Amino acid sequence: MPEFHLAQLNIAKLKYGIDDPELSDFVARLDDINALADAAPGFVWRLQTEAGDATGIDYFGPDYLVNMSLWQTVESLRDYAFRSAHKEVMARRREWFEHMEEAYAVLWWVVAGNIPSIEEAAERLDSLRLKGPTAAAFTFKQIFEPG
Repeated sequence: MPEFHLAQLNIAKLKYGIDDPELSDFVARLDDINALADAAPGFVWRLQTEAGDATGIDYFGPDYLVNMSLWQTVESLRDYAFRSAHKEVMARRREWFEHMEEAYAVLWWVVAGNIPSIEEAAERLDSLRLKGPTAAAFTFKQIFEPG
């Protein structure tokens, strides 16, 4: 039986341009938060450009930030997202990002060693938005087991 990794995608609509002073606190934390993820137990991979982050990826539009990563387990992602210094950034998200009515984050399993494309991630997010949580696209509120 193959080993699986947890893939996650989340997107956020910026209230201001990435170079706007209103986002300076967020931008100033990016390198530290990305380094925290890279060193977190269970971290496997994250989407990034040669600049070391994903702020230059505008797949969802120029006013959206995208975050996509792979983790060994649900628990390792949960620990990083909600129990590390990352939670401090999460607590301030309403200062920097628009409220989104539809789903903006999705989880799914991939066979270990596979890196999902941004297109696949977008399809998973669309599936979650259209069908709700399924084994192919789910959330922390309703986890599905791999395989």
